[in-house]
Amino acid sequence: MSYGQGYNPYGQPGGGYAAPPGAFPPQNAQVSPQAQQWFAMVDRDRSGKINASELQAALVNGRGDHFSDNACKLMISMFDNDASGTIDVYEFEKLYNYINQWLQVFKTYDQDASGHIEEHELTQAFTQMGFRFTPEFINFLVKKSDPQTHKEVSVDQFIVLCVQVQRFTEAFRQRDTQQNGTITIGFEDFLTVAIGCSY
Repeated sequence: MSYGQGYNPYGQPGGGYAAPPGAFPPQNAQVSPQAQQWFAMVDRDRSGKINASELQAALVNGRGDHFSDNACKLMISMFDNDASGTIDVYEFEKLYNYINQWLQVFKTYDQDASGHIEEHELTQAFTQMGFRFTPEFINFLVKKSDPQTHKEVSVDQFIVLCVQVQRFTEAFRQRDTQQNGTITIGFEDFLTVAIGCSY
């Protein structure tokens, strides 16, 4: 497998873009009143924990649809420190900051404020993140994100794409011992990467 040649295959120097700047407050920080208020609104069953379905009910993308099930499960799993399938108010604040940072990134590329980004905007986003993907690959990502019209990527799917690209990039980087953008990978190792990076 190869990323191609003549550029940094791993995005920006020093580590990609999984977490936008400022997304993670210090571990011992107090939860902000705004995050506490949002947590109380999202925690519909008043359990003190939020699961993916509660998160999904609270998040709406630019099309007026709720975030996808896949996006919500992925985001919960990223902040679920005890692998319970739920997050507490402290983990939620990290997720809250993370989503708000990605919304700002998304708005940067959604230049026409349509609530979604199209192929040329997605190309620009990945290019500015340090990736030089072919038009064919960008087209594949758009089709995967928008199976109905094959034209646009909503904010929730944008977050999923960015997280998946980052996870696969990290897995690739670990195996690219020569740092040349090419690896040889066994079938089981490939399956481990593919299944492990899914969410």
